[in-house]
Amino acid sequence: MYMERDEAISEIRAALKRRSGKTWSVTGDRGTAWGWITIDAPPARRTEKTHMTTADREELARLLGLNDVHFQGVSIPASSQYRQEYVDRANGRTPKR
Repeated sequence: MYMERDEAISEIRAALKRRSGKTWSVTGDRGTAWGWITIDAPPARRTEKTHMTTADREELARLLGLNDVHFQGVSIPASSQYRQEYVDRANGRTPKR
């Protein structure tokens, strides 16, 4: 099943908010990286060097079922399959793929 970038962004953002009670920055890249999606803490919760705090990194990793998360967030490649995987993860489901 094909998933559009903007649809995935909306679903991931809503699922993370529903599960954590917090707002997360879920954005689509621009230019040649147009199809990629980045999940990060919103600017108000980032450190002065625009990095996620340790607490946000740990929470985002837990929400997505990952061992850890980079201090600059999670990058999702420009592929419908990856988009579906992260929609599943954001909703607390085991990814289908």
